[in-house]
Amino acid sequence: MKRTAKAQWKGNLKDGKGELTTPSGILSKTNYSFKTRFEEGVTGTNPEELLAAAHAGCFTMAVAAILTRQGLTPDSLNTEAIVSMEGLSITGVHLIISGSVSGITADEFTAVTKEAEKNCLISKVLSIPVTSEASYI
Repeated sequence: MKRTAKAQWKGNLKDGKGELTTPSGILSKTNYSFKTRFEEGVTGTNPEELLAAAHAGCFTMAVAAILTRQGLTPDSLNTEAIVSMEGLSITGVHLIISGSVSGITADEFTAVTKEAEKNCLISKVLSIPVTSEASYI
């Protein structure tokens, strides 16, 4: 399986702008720019926000998967992912989850979330090799 996304950019770094598009159509020419990345109050997204969304979704699904393997069905799971940056470096991701699950204690829920924290695909991908290829037109 492969998932794709496309980015298009026009202009210089600070004044230029781009668009992000995914085959699902959820992102369709979605605005991103230097301003949406580094300034407050500008409409559009940025790579760090998208990373936070991906990590929150992946982590929450991993928690649900572990609970399902244990024969439990969560009533609700809600996660916030906070991507921290210092300068131009991502320094960490903090995941905050709340859940309502019948048949499990708070300690057991915490153990499930710690397992998901280590094993969700986005947590793992943050340390894999990245490759690229280029063509100049």
